[in-house]
Amino acid sequence: MLNRVVLVGRLTRDPDLRYTPNGVAVANFTIAVNRPFSNQQGEREADFINCVVWRRPAENLANYMKKGSLIGVDGRVQTRNFEGQDGKRVYVTEIVADSVQFLETKGSQGGGQYQSDGYQNNQNNQNQYQQNPFSSNPNQGFNQNQNSSQEDPFKNNGEPIDISDDDLPF
Repeated sequence: MLNRVVLVGRLTRDPDLRYTPNGVAVANFTIAVNRPFSNQQGEREADFINCVVWRRPAENLANYMKKGSLIGVDGRVQTRNFEGQDGKRVYVTEIVADSVQFLETKGSQGGGQYQSDGYQNNQNNQNQYQQNPFSSNPNQGFNQNQNSSQEDPFKNNGEPIDISDDDLPF
């Protein structure tokens, strides 16, 4: 048997973070996932998919992502049921996320920027070396404190740069 779901979409609202009586974090959220085709009027439609994530990933999602943030969800489909207030049986189908990936930086407003798993800002340990995904040498690391000698040459410039297609990694 196989029950696996991989989704990429945008949060339709801020994640709803709660805690169980035992202190376990759980976040409920809904993502809008565009359909890969247009309808008869030529418009793209979206599916709104309910998801839930537990423990530390739930806290991270609630703390760092908000309505409109682009995320990736890896998990499984689960259906549960309960008796509603009116006495009728209520069925809920949702995605139980095993992991949630943040696919754009916290400050971007729907720009669709992707942040690689190998390149993360680490505010707790500023002397940690990490792999630089923009380097042509995958074994080359960098120190986050080296900002004076290797400052971004394009910072505050605002002008387009001349770059050939051969220099792009995609």
